[in-house]
Amino acid sequence: METWQRWHGDPRIVDGLLVAGCLLLTAFAMKTPWSVLPLPVIAVAGVVASLAQWRRRRWPHVAAVAGAVGNALAGNPGPLLVGLYAAGAYAPRRHVAWLAVVGWAGAAGFSWVDAGRLTPSDAVYAAAIALVPIGVGVHVATRRALQVAWQERAERADAERVLRDEQARAAERTRIAREMHDVLAHKVSLIALHAGALELTADGGAARVREGAGVIRTTAREALHELRTVLGVLQADTEPFTDLESLVADASRAGQQVTLDDTAGVLPAPSARVVHRVVQEGLTNARKHAPGAVVTVTLRRDEEGVRVTVANAGADGVPLDLPGSGSGLVGLGERLRLVGGVLDAGPVSGGWELRATVPWLDPPADEARGAAVRPAEAR
Repeated sequence: METWQRWHGDPRIVDGLLVAGCLLLTAFAMKTPWSVLPLPVIAVAGVVASLAQWRRRRWPHVAAVAGAVGNALAGNPGPLLVGLYAAGAYAPRRHVAWLAVVGWAGAAGFSWVDAGRLTPSDAVYAAAIALVPIGVGVHVATRRALQVAWQERAERADAERVLRDEQARAAERTRIAREMHDVLAHKVSLIALHAGALELTADGGAARVREGAGVIRTTAREALHELRTVLGVLQADTEPFTDLESLVADASRAGQQVTLDDTAGVLPAPSARVVHRVVQEGLTNARKHAPGAVVTVTLRRDEEGVRVTVANAGADGVPLDLPGSGSGLVGLGERLRLVGGVLDAGPVSGGWELRATVPWLDPPADEARGAAVRPAEAR
């Protein structure tokens, strides 16, 4: 099978076999003369027409004309059929019509040479001989062009998807950088302020130095906490942050069938925010792509953090025609990756499942008193 596919896919082997077959027909045409013309004429016409098929892909016009002449003089239909197929498959579309006329003339010419006249039935037979191979060639060329167009479209769609994914990642990184600057600038400026004050009052006594150093240490610790948690609170100041129960209740009031199974217990506020973002994305995707399907939100706690699963069954209705960039999961995956988490999504058992592992993110010092909360209580 592999050998046949290799031979079939090699144009030189295919063309060589076709030329050999045409030459064999020429030999038969000479042995039992298929034409009333002298044998040298039959031989020359058959050999020339056969050899012209070797370059039929590059010069389909020559192959078709030579095949028509060879059939008219030698009665050898092989080069005619091969040449007309090449004309339909490789010649420009504007030339196909007159090449079909040439093929008809070659087929009808044999009847004229053999009988000295051309009957209506001979003309119809010649038309069939000309139109069938050239029509098959046109069909094959059209399918080949469509396959190339489909492949180019698929490649272009893949390239656009990759570009959208990269743009989503770049946009998420830009937002992260902006938020990091906004959140940490205040803490760092406080450190610089207190360090300058400590430098100016270094001779104010050990108590004054200890006080300034303590403030700097506390502020630096808070800045480090902010640096660890800022990735999980990027939207805390720009979008309302509701608890999971309210999120599920809102989805249920909108007609979505959602079940919440939360056994994760108390979570740090930054982790709870990331969990909220994962569940929100899962519910949105289920609502868009599987309307009417039952959605189950599951939260489990382990040593690595919180495992969040948003699973929906198969769609009961037609997916909603809602606008979207298709990059929500890409941005969410980038966010989780940057905080040390993992995001995975894919079809399961006739439905779809979004899976995420959210690590434990320590809250900054100014959130220490109210940071550890259940996801259903986070604000």
